[in-house]
Formats: sequence, structure tokens, C-alpha cells
Amino acid sequence: MKDTYFTIEKPSSEILFKEKNSKFYGYAFPISSENEIKQHLEILRKKHFGAVHFCYAYQLGTDTISYRANDDGEPNNTAAMPIYGQIQSFNVTNVLVVVVRFFGGVKLGVGGLITAYRESAKMALETAAIIEKTIDIHYIITFDYKNMNKVMRVIKEKNLILISQKMEESCQIEIATRKKNANMVFDIFSALFEVTIQQKN
Repeated sequence: MKDTYFTIEKPSSEILFKEKNSKFYGYAFPISSENEIKQHLEILRKKHFGAVHFCYAYQLGTDTISYRANDDGEPNNTAAMPIYGQIQSFNVTNVLVVVVRFFGGVKLGVGGLITAYRESAKMALETAAIIEKTIDIHYIITFDYKNMNKVMRVIKEKNLILISQKMEESCQIEIATRKKNANMVFDIFSALFEVTIQQKN
């Protein structure tokens, strides 16, 4: 079972690709939700005031993939799909790539646009640090305080990640484990007397 994926560690450095007086600035950002995309675009619009096109593509998710490609006024499929193609060829997810274009007065034609946007996206991803992450499953474990020791023993023995804990009369702990170990962890806690476990959505 594959339980890892590739993404970028932090925003890439700004890159510049020039073609017939047009300037293309490329950026790659790590993202965890669609809400972040608007923020990144707003910052770039302020930074590059007067730019004609802010074309982008993003991909989110590991098991279920969602993506979007936006040509922002360029001819259909000349900007965003070449950008998205680079996200796929670098095999990364949870990533947003934006290419900002300043028009230089000379039309590039369909082929020229595709090349320029593809190269800009490629250069942005090349400057980004690509890292491998594990796909983790989160569980909520609920139990009485008297069962604390046996729960903590399993967490320690199985090297589970402790995300949060609420310690009152009844205790609630959130843990995370790699996807490939998830069923085993679920079974261990399910078998414990007076302990309940459920997957966090």
C-alpha cells in the first residue's frame, strides 16, 4: 500500500522567463486547501500591478485528487493546462503554481504561449524543494482516566503521533499513524477494554 506522496516544502523562489518582450514570472506554493489560493493570488496581484494574466493550476489530495486550471484570459488550454502538466510531471500534490505575464507587445501564438507557460512552471518547480510526506490517518481515542496507562503504553510501543489530548474525567486523545499501519492500530485499541476509537474525518 502506497502511503507517501510528494509535495514542496516551502514557496519557491521567483523565476523569470522571457519570450519576445513578454515576461513570465513563475511561482510554486505548498497549499493544504482551496482557501489559500485566493490569498496567494491577491498578494501576487499587488506585487505585479499592471500584469495582464495571472494563470495558475493546482492539485490537492492524495487518495482523491482535486485540481483546477485557470487560463485567466489567455486562449483556452495555452496557459493553465501546460502549468498543470508540470505539476503532474513533477509528481507533486498539495501545490499551487502561478505564472504572471506582462505582455510585451508581440503576440506569441498558441505554440509560443504553451511553451512559455510550461517552461515558467517547470522552472518554478525546479527551484522548489520537493519532499516526501506520509499519508496519515487520524483517530480519536476516548477512555476513562483509570485506563490512561494502557492507552499511553500502546501509543509509545507503536510510535504513534500524539496530536492533542483532553484530560478530564473522561479523556480524549487524537493520534495519527501512517496509512499502512492504520488497521492494525484500530484493531489494537478496539480490543482494549473500556476504550473506544473512531477515525477522524
